[in-house]
Amino acid sequence: MGAKRFKELGKSSFWGEFLYQRAVPKEHFLRQLEEVIDWEVFSRRLVELYEGQGEVGRPPYDPVMLLKMLLLAYLYNLSERQVEAWVNDSLAAKYFLGLAVDEPAPDHSTLSTFKRRLVERGQEACLQEILQEIIRQALACGVQFGSVQVVDSTVIEADVNVAKEGQRQAAGQAPRDADAHWGVKGRQPVQQPDGETTERPQYFYGYKVHTSLNAEAELITSVVVTAGNAPDGKQLTKLVVQDQAQGLPVETYAADRGYDDTENHVWLEERGLHSAIRLNRYRTAKQDKNKEVWLALRATPQYQAGQAVRYKIERKYGEAKVYHGLRRCRYVGRLRCMLQACLTAVVLNLKRLVWLLRGVPFRGRATVSA
Repeated sequence: MGAKRFKELGKSSFWGEFLYQRAVPKEHFLRQLEEVIDWEVFSRRLVELYEGQGEVGRPPYDPVMLLKMLLLAYLYNLSERQVEAWVNDSLAAKYFLGLAVDEPAPDHSTLSTFKRRLVERGQEACLQEILQEIIRQALACGVQFGSVQVVDSTVIEADVNVAKEGQRQAAGQAPRDADAHWGVKGRQPVQQPDGETTERPQYFYGYKVHTSLNAEAELITSVVVTAGNAPDGKQLTKLVVQDQAQGLPVETYAADRGYDDTENHVWLEERGLHSAIRLNRYRTAKQDKNKEVWLALRATPQYQAGQAVRYKIERKYGEAKVYHGLRRCRYVGRLRCMLQACLTAVVLNLKRLVWLLRGVPFRGRATVSA
């Protein structure tokens, strides 16, 4: 095999290094992020998605640089066009990407091509590997992972105008997003004309992002994306299998009532894991002896500990939606939604890692030059 060849960037030039050392504070989040992560590891995997694999043809941009630029878009909740313009105005961003001070950022079409490689050639396996590599590096750096893992799901609305979608389908046209489906995201209280308050289902059109979070490290370890109508409980085993493949020291899985399926409790027990899945009332309110096993489970210290930290994943979802755009799909199709979910999980983990390892908080895009 030949040597990998990438387009040369100018960060290491005299003026590049001199200006960056003076203009980008050592405590800047992006400077810390550049140092905390071994980015070169990603190059070996991502270059496999290129037809010439960096050995033949015109030297491409190093895929690590494009991955970092895409992560900046998610970190600061920018579109590809917006992140291109911002990088061109930000010394800190150019430092992070390895660009010279006067070197323009790759254009948004280059990022779009890179995304297609990730989705069409890399598929889910590549996206999960990116997330899992961050976890591997966190473990290698000594980040403490606890024994309790929390599982939950959140909805993400499809990039579809629902009213127009109905008209399209009524006219016999193909749906804009064939992978998206209607689902229920809870019940909403409604006051009736007679003054009585009832509840009705609250529907959404799109996908569900199912996530596993280590409660102590507060790092997302696994992600699964399904259509909006997929039951939560059926995704638990997929997340656990992903976690176990990473060698995490997990002993207990906590979740809400949506995962309270007898098969899930049994499946966890068969693998030597404790269940802290919140029990539905019908299990413990029975008037027969069968409820004793569920009362015993509810009384275990593992169940109590798991339920006590379940709020952490809800807080993480709130962060993802408010600051990183996870309320709505950026793209069309389940695989592209998986791209968004994984990269959002990665930026959440990067923020957490820089804080855990360097004590530097992420403060957002405070100024144009930052």
